[in-house]
Amino acid sequence: MSATHKSGFVNIIGVPNVGKSTLMNALVGEKLSIITSKAQTTRHRIMGIVSGDNYQIVFSDTPGIIKPLYKLQEKMMQFVVTAFTDADVFLLITDVFEDIQLEESYLERLRRTDKPILLLINKIDITSQEKLEEKLLLWKERLPAAEVMAVSALKQFNIDKIMGRIIELLPAGEAFYSKEEFTDKSERFFVTEIIREKILLNYKKEIPYSVETIVNSFKEDEKIIRIQADILVERDSQKGIIIGDKGKSLKRVGIEARKDLEAFFGKQIHLELFVKVDKDWRSNENRLKSFGY
Repeated sequence: MSATHKSGFVNIIGVPNVGKSTLMNALVGEKLSIITSKAQTTRHRIMGIVSGDNYQIVFSDTPGIIKPLYKLQEKMMQFVVTAFTDADVFLLITDVFEDIQLEESYLERLRRTDKPILLLINKIDITSQEKLEEKLLLWKERLPAAEVMAVSALKQFNIDKIMGRIIELLPAGEAFYSKEEFTDKSERFFVTEIIREKILLNYKKEIPYSVETIVNSFKEDEKIIRIQADILVERDSQKGIIIGDKGKSLKRVGIEARKDLEAFFGKQIHLELFVKVDKDWRSNENRLKSFGY
């Protein structure tokens, strides 16, 4: 083992639904990023920290790259722009089904960078060798400097190999965070993300994208954590849908979120949820700032 300590920011980028969050969670070994089949699941830049005796990797999961349609999406894309400025290593995630939808301006930035790029072709567990080789050739043409690796984030295939390669590519440097930490986000942040994940899984169409969650109180005792949170929507009609007939839908979200929260914190959870209307929060600069965008 080398005595030199290595550390750096490894920033994960790509279009929606190619498996960025699944990969991040596989690399970090913790469920930090929420995962659903819906686009734009990740709204913030979420860091996961992996430390060894002689290295520290700060992984950064970013929102899927899209053309923004409203203020919230503009803010989400600002997290992506930041990820382009402070990376020591780029992990560009694609999958065997994506037809290179990454906007040319982002590809151009990657072509200009002097930082190493690991281009990971995900979901190889559900494709043929022929299809994979086709994708390899296409990407080699588009990003000649990138080092291409095949991966299945879901099946954890090649995760150790990718970790090994990342450590080799890291620059020498001291740790940025305490070796005990595994994320830069607060406990409250993960509460809001877990609740939001359940909303993404339980409701269709526009509802999940009109929702924000806020933790108003988080009181931890030795055996139990008592949490009270608000689910914000933009319209009265959306409030009715979230609550559901006789409160059944909201109750289901609460039960599912509580189970995940108990697994995450390793403690009994008492969760109270309320639904409130906050008209047009997605377009309001001040509201977005207050939510951390």
